[in-house]
Amino acid sequence: QLQLVESGGGLVQPGGSLKPSCAASGFSLENYDIGWFRLAPGKEREGLSCISPSGGSTSFSVSVKGRFTISRDNAKNTVYLQMNNLKTEDTAVYFCAAVDPLSTYHCDSPGILGLKYDYWGQGTQVTVAS
Repeated sequence: QLQLVESGGGLVQPGGSLKPSCAASGFSLENYDIGWFRLAPGKEREGLSCISPSGGSTSFSVSVKGRFTISRDNAKNTVYLQMNNLKTEDTAVYFCAAVDPLSTYHCDSPGILGLKYDYWGQGTQVTVAS
């Protein structure tokens, strides 16, 4: 059974950093494009970043570009989202998701589109507050 599990969220002060992880079980992540998304109260789900299976292609939303980086360790079956210079408006539940390898959608396709992702984790809460 395909399963994604996020961890590494928490409470951090503005300007701080967090590095949530997305671990896969039941399958190998190495053939999957992986994306990170967030959902804040009263807002629509936002696509933040994605990474290709090899890690050679990444993409970021305007809201996080320059502050967040994405990486993967296929040997550990894990994808990471390094979040720096966090702001109060970054407070949200963060999700990772995977695109089925048979899909024609990939990380280098235009836009980080949640509807194109097939498998989702349960999310990890990130709260930025002083």
